[in-house]
Amino acid sequence: MFPIGFVWPRVRVLRVFLALLAVLLASSKVWKTDDFEDCTWQVVLSKFDRVGDTHVSDRFYDQEPVDTVGSVFSMLVDSPIDPQEKYLGFPYYLKISYSCEGQPSEDLVRSGHLMGLKPLVLVTFQSSVNFYRWKIEQLQIRMEAAPFRYTGTCLAEEVCAMSWFMPMPIQNGSVVMKVEVTSNGLGPFIPNKRFHVNINGFLKKQHDTVDFTLGLELFDLAPQYFVNTASRPLWYTLDQSPVLILGGIPNEKAILLSDTNFETFSLVELSIDSCWVGSFYCPQADFSATIYDAISTESTLFIRQNQLVYYFTGTYATLYNRSHSSGSWVRVLATECIKRLCPVLFHSNGSEYVMALTTGKHEGYLHFGTITEGRVTFEMLPKGRSVCEQISVGNCSIIWAVFISGEYNILLLVEIGGLTAKSFQVVRYSLISDDSEVLYIIPDFIPDALGLEFLMMVGTEKYTSSPMVPKGMFFNTYNNLLFIWGNFLLQSYNEENYTYLAGFPKELSIKYLVNSFGGDIAIITETEEIWYLLEGNYHVYRLFPSRGWSIHSSLQLLKQSSLYAASETWVTFFYEDRELYQLVYLEGEGGGQGRLIKRLLPVEKLLLYEQQSHYQLDRQGSHPVLTFTNQCPFTTLSLLNLPNPQAYTREERYGARPPHVLESSGFHSEKSLAVYQGLLYYLLWLHSKYNKPYADPVHDPTWRWWKNKKQDQEYYLYLKRNWLSVGGVHIDMASYEKIYNLKSQYQLPQSIFLDKGNSYQFSLKMRSKEGSAFQEQRKLAVGFVVADPHCIEAFAKQEAAVIRNSVQFLITLRDKKFCYDQGIRGHHLMKTSVMVKVRGSSGHCFQSTHFGLRMQGNLMLPVFIGCPPGKRLAFDITYTLEYNRLLNRQYFDCVHPDPEMPCFLFRDQFHPFFLIQDLVTGDSGSFTGRYVLKVVGGGPTLATVRDYSEEEIYRFNSPLDTTNSRIWTTKTRETTEDGVFRIMSSRSYGIEWLCLENSPCYDTIPQSIFSPEFYFKVLVSNRGVDSSTYCDYQLTFLLHIHGLPLSFKRALLIAIVSASVFVGLVIFYIAFCLLWPLMVKAWNMFLWKMNAVITSESYYYSTSRSGSLQLNDNTTSKAPSKLTLKENQGDKTETEEAVGKELQS
Repeated sequence: MFPIGFVWPRVRVLRVFLALLAVLLASSKVWKTDDFEDCTWQVVLSKFDRVGDTHVSDRFYDQEPVDTVGSVFSMLVDSPIDPQEKYLGFPYYLKISYSCEGQPSEDLVRSGHLMGLKPLVLVTFQSSVNFYRWKIEQLQIRMEAAPFRYTGTCLAEEVCAMSWFMPMPIQNGSVVMKVEVTSNGLGPFIPNKRFHVNINGFLKKQHDTVDFTLGLELFDLAPQYFVNTASRPLWYTLDQSPVLILGGIPNEKAILLSDTNFETFSLVELSIDSCWVGSFYCPQADFSATIYDAISTESTLFIRQNQLVYYFTGTYATLYNRSHSSGSWVRVLATECIKRLCPVLFHSNGSEYVMALTTGKHEGYLHFGTITEGRVTFEMLPKGRSVCEQISVGNCSIIWAVFISGEYNILLLVEIGGLTAKSFQVVRYSLISDDSEVLYIIPDFIPDALGLEFLMMVGTEKYTSSPMVPKGMFFNTYNNLLFIWGNFLLQSYNEENYTYLAGFPKELSIKYLVNSFGGDIAIITETEEIWYLLEGNYHVYRLFPSRGWSIHSSLQLLKQSSLYAASETWVTFFYEDRELYQLVYLEGEGGGQGRLIKRLLPVEKLLLYEQQSHYQLDRQGSHPVLTFTNQCPFTTLSLLNLPNPQAYTREERYGARPPHVLESSGFHSEKSLAVYQGLLYYLLWLHSKYNKPYADPVHDPTWRWWKNKKQDQEYYLYLKRNWLSVGGVHIDMASYEKIYNLKSQYQLPQSIFLDKGNSYQFSLKMRSKEGSAFQEQRKLAVGFVVADPHCIEAFAKQEAAVIRNSVQFLITLRDKKFCYDQGIRGHHLMKTSVMVKVRGSSGHCFQSTHFGLRMQGNLMLPVFIGCPPGKRLAFDITYTLEYNRLLNRQYFDCVHPDPEMPCFLFRDQFHPFFLIQDLVTGDSGSFTGRYVLKVVGGGPTLATVRDYSEEEIYRFNSPLDTTNSRIWTTKTRETTEDGVFRIMSSRSYGIEWLCLENSPCYDTIPQSIFSPEFYFKVLVSNRGVDSSTYCDYQLTFLLHIHGLPLSFKRALLIAIVSASVFVGLVIFYIAFCLLWPLMVKAWNMFLWKMNAVITSESYYYSTSRSGSLQLNDNTTSKAPSKLTLKENQGDKTETEEAVGKELQS
């Protein structure tokens, strides 16, 4: 940004001609990259239901999945998908195109597609701050965009308007996404480009429009908002803030807001009351609507207007409950007088922080704000006496504060007011002890460096008459470098010993610093000058105003670049991917409305121009020749033998390609894109659910997806080749996979993770300018700046290659195993760094690449020491079953086996084995460390499993238990330091199940006719017993045991009951055998008598009937009647005798 009142330097051809000619001749390699900068990728968001609309750009506010893709998947019969699963989609697509200067974008996209161009997109998800709720991971997914043809009238046969589309994925626990677009190598060359596509939780949909929840959007960028205004710092939580805000607009309660790192932005007028009432303890000279301080965190925005502080929490359903969101701006610290907000750039312990400095009645105190899942709390510190009282001064004021999270300390810049003069001290306040101590007393005057670049402040130096006026501090967590700035610049590595950087003029005053946390610092002064410092060095470079800036700006104006203008105002500066950017307001012609743009500040080019401005004209014969002084000690520098990055960067990467469409043109439709959405959603769902305690036979989250479909792969391929796939799409199972074999890109990674004793090695090769390598060995020296030498070591082994005229160093970085205790993966990592420096190269060596000009000779590598993310402990059920079968020479599974949870027999010895699975590299190996095994819960059925209390865990697992409650035992004798629990390993003895009288598994009642079963909830942890790693592995899983014995009483009761029943059955059988013949005889007699009775009744009935018939006819006499009666009685006797004989037989 140009300072207030600065007059743009007029281009005078005679004055700059030689300088421009010198630069064009000397740096011809630099201009090779200009051929590749004409074209650039363009990315916009499109809602799911508006994929076919042209010229549509949606805002990223919707966070709920789309359930309309299920209808498309229901039609995909004969496809390798599970019809029982429910497939969802993401609410947005990413529309990709590219443009080149002076050419229509539609023609370019069409020609690129016809030449085979396909955009490849890498989406990187940033993990959430709250690692207690969300898993810490470095997740990436690489996708291929699908070509899509817009509908409408078209004179061409195939295509007129088209773009590439791909689903824009969303991951729970992430609101910051980085999108990098690259080419597949076909078609025109388009440089890689990165975008920030972040979720904006400060938007809401009302009817058909999307509005801001925190204010009213303004669409008029009036010149008075930016012209002749000073630049201001951009404060936010590093790598975590999805929305960046910037205040400082004069007399307006408005802020600039962006969710794309100012690729796009909005001007929003805030809906705050702006009510302020002065008081005797809160002095205010005048009132202004200007937003002076603005800080953004992952979920919450903070602003300060005058002496009032407000915050607003956004709606982020992927982070926390919607009830945590704000409906309006919330005023905090209402009874305090706040003079400044100080940012905390790094999150820690699952929270973010902000500090408010007070004045008035609470002078000497500060308010420490904590933000956790959108909830904001403030605490006044110190809790007791003020800082002034703790350092024994009568009157003091805190003018700046820096929070060091790793040490739980706050560094304070304290101004002590006296009767005649003021003094300044650096004070350290401890949050743990609530005490303050003075670390350094800043001198009253600026020291006299006597022409040196730097001066060690030891107390014996001479001073000038210029007062030393500090204004702020800055602390780099990675290298422990503390800066105190004002009209000077002091730096310290231990907060006690300081170095004065004499290259910065005492006539200037620093306004703020901008750090890349990669070794670069930009210094902005009150007069809008820009200075540059390489960390680890002492030379300060002036970038603006400078000869290099004059050359660069003149060239841009000659090229008529749209990013530069004759009148412009600088708004802010910030680093992105270790490159310095500036937000600039370009004034319109004739005082009209201008443009606010984001542009790269080419630090390397400015330094190169400045270096190559030093030339001289020599004569060779009759011709003048330009000669330059090359101060770089080498001609080329390259990195060799770099290891595969994933093992150190811990980046988990998936690959996904769109389904094949059975259409000759190759264009996708809305349905095929919906299939792409559903498959990508399911892939990320499998990743999030891959946390089973039982290890799968194949260590890959996608294995279960395709394991039952691989056998039919040839069939699906047959359908595709014959254009028979239902729905017109073919799903290739190999297109959705996890990638484990990424190769190095011949550059150091952004950061690395080191576990206990791990090392990182690479080679640094330099070619000397002249002479043999043996002659150059003394000149080409490599040094290290190690932030924590007691924690990490760095050394180099030098080798000279005489034939190639080069020198090669094997560089090793190694953890010393001293500085970190065990921790959960990714939690509470120690931040440190190592800088590799080539002597004499700082600010002098540059290399031209297709990414642009790069500085060489200073390699900054941030290092995280601790348990790296992406590792887990799993129960190796496959090997455990095999080993226990061999150990016990038998294996009996449950009567109703469960393949997901095999059973183990109670009387068999149980020997468990565990795996360390690396989710990043795909490695899976046996856990050979030591661990403690505890039964922490259990129940006879899955529904009745409960967690045990601490007292119960002790009784059930400890060898010291005397209550007869132990569940298991082992022959291993090694115990923890307190002797409470046994320490086991893969080489120790197995487990013997006890289930003693007072244990919960004692006397388990069978649930069926089969033997009793029990489910044990087992906890395995290596914390405090394993010295081979920094990782605190904890695994909880259910163990199914069957064949448990019954108690003696219950067994005796069952035996008695069983014996009684058996004896009763035997007696019953004997009695039955003895009584059966008598029962049969009695039965027969009973039947005989019944027959006799029935026959007799029948005879009397027939006799009486015949007698009555004879009396009625009067044809017989009384004598014959008697004879007939006797005859009938004789027949009756014969009949009875015959029946009796038949029954007896």
